[in-house]
Amino acid sequence: MGKFITIGERLSTTAPAVNKAFLERDPEPILARAKQQLDAGATYLDVNIGPAEGYGPELMKWAVQLLQSNFDNVPLALDTSNKDAIEAGISVYNRAKGKPIVNSADAAGRIEYVDLAAANDAIVIALCNGEGIAADNDERMGYLQTLLERGMEHGMSEEDLWFDPLFLVVKGMQDKQMEVLEFIKMISDMGLNSTGGLSNNSNGMPKNIRPIMDSALVAMCMMQGLTSAIVNPNDLRLMETIKSCDVFKNNTLYADSYLEL
Repeated sequence: MGKFITIGERLSTTAPAVNKAFLERDPEPILARAKQQLDAGATYLDVNIGPAEGYGPELMKWAVQLLQSNFDNVPLALDTSNKDAIEAGISVYNRAKGKPIVNSADAAGRIEYVDLAAANDAIVIALCNGEGIAADNDERMGYLQTLLERGMEHGMSEEDLWFDPLFLVVKGMQDKQMEVLEFIKMISDMGLNSTGGLSNNSNGMPKNIRPIMDSALVAMCMMQGLTSAIVNPNDLRLMETIKSCDVFKNNTLYADSYLEL
């Protein structure tokens, strides 16, 4: 894949201000958060409208058109459990800067999201889990194979399946962290792309510690072959670490101004 791809996570209904803006179709808070993330270096923006039952298709169309018309067809990840909303978003999506991302499928109840992505020539984030979190890497690999085969059956290119090992909370699951890193290496060795919600690892930590943990983890993951992550681009330490790792991995030509890219 080359240069690391960042997916900005800050347009989510989990944030009360964003939820309110989506519900009221108020563009200003949405555009302000989008601009902050793009100015900080985000490649994609994740547009998480929640379940949006009853109004999801109309809302996703509004959000896609709002963002792409204001930011030169910025590529987007369409994030909702409402399949009709994802299809509606894709129907108005401009691909000039990249395919849409369907966020997300799994190997159980959401496996049809692979079919949706295949039918619409989209990328899909494929969670390596089933009804619950995988117990170990053998189970993760089983889920990966199920998702990969499903995509191949529907004519997808391998590069359009971005596998998510699922990052685990360090507090309470510290003993599982090396397994996740090892699985990222397994994905990379298969020549496949990977991504995931990196900041999950630091959930529950003090605010001053979270950027330290997130930046340490992204460096370790990138050296294992992680090709993308869903992150907070406004975390300067994190973004500087990603840019520095891209230099070490020879994805970016070094110059004294590399942090300004």
